Amino acid sequence: MEAGLYIVGTPIGNLGDLSFRALETLKEADLIVAEDTRHSRRLTDRYEIATHLMSCHKFNEKQRADQIVERIQQGQAVAMITDSGMPCISDPGSRVVLLCHEAGIPITSVPGPAAVTTAVALSGFGEKGFIFAGFLPHKSGGRKRDLEKWKEADLPVVFYESPYRLLKLLGEIQEHLGAERTVFVGRELTKKFEELSTGTPAEILARYEGRTVKGECVVIVQPAH
Repeated sequence: MEAGLYIVGTPIGNLGDLSFRALETLKEADLIVAEDTRHSRRLTDRYEIATHLMSCHKFNEKQRADQIVERIQQGQAVAMITDSGMPCISDPGSRVVLLCHEAGIPITSVPGPAAVTTAVALSGFGEKGFIFAGFLPHKSGGRKRDLEKWKEADLPVVFYESPYRLLKLLGEIQEHLGAERTVFVGRELTKKFEELSTGTPAEILARYEGRTVKGECVVIVQPAH
């Protein structure tokens, strides 16, 4: 492989979704930079990928970015992955990409699954486009501010959410955006226990009553009109 940075999309849940091109890239690269090497080892073990793994997450990305650029300038091919989906989409990687651009380093995308586009396709809301808002802040004030920012949006707004805060988010949508908003929730996308729900915030909250929410979630809010 030619020296450069290779941004590789990996499965968002079902390990069978790894593309042939992604597999070839990960096997032939000199180094795989991964958000969590322990998590990524499930993927590399499944496909017998022997390439060395190095961590690059939000706490060490600044330091790792310099090391990655240096390795590529020395002639290495570096593949970058995150725990799931495409790097840089509400995941680490943007700092590395920007530094590579500044250094004139070739960057290649090896596209793969992404939770945002998977959820939009499953919702049926995305015909005219959508707005991707990523994760909301953890603190209530910041969450309220961000939600109200999208109150008058004329396109569906997509959020990522932890299972621990899904019910809280549904309540906040009901309070700040309106009780009659149509909401789609995709949970455990592409996995065995994938669950899709569409309805008002109250209707979806009722479905989760008495249950423990597990798995990462994508929440899509339809425009008011």
